[in-house]
Amino acid sequence: MTTSTVTQKMANWLKPGTSFIALLAGFLFLTACASTPPPTKEISAAEQSMIDAEQARVAQYALPELQEARSKLAAARTAVLNEEMEEAKRLAVEASAGIKFATAKAELAKAEAVNADMQKNIRVLKEEMQRISGEQQ
Repeated sequence: MTTSTVTQKMANWLKPGTSFIALLAGFLFLTACASTPPPTKEISAAEQSMIDAEQARVAQYALPELQEARSKLAAARTAVLNEEMEEAKRLAVEASAGIKFATAKAELAKAEAVNADMQKNIRVLKEEMQRISGEQQ
């Protein structure tokens, strides 16, 4: 091939519209090949929240919510194995939110139990005070 033939072929390839399309196609190809990194931060945060919730005995007060969060966390791990990183991240974030909700529900239930116990003690004290004041008269 002569130099003029190569130059002519390059000139044809570098026509104004052609170079832009080739550049765009190359960019799209590279973008498609670039994979999203696994959501390790989100999954680790959800796993730690789950450990904390289990240590706080959240399941005793909010078992259905905790089970749902646990299954979302498992689904996030599966999504990572299937290289569905966006889905994995979404599921991990949902699992974290579910764990926070379950923890809040458990804390509310504990507070309500303490309140009920205090109300009972107040009632008993009032009855005792009435009995003592009735005996003194």
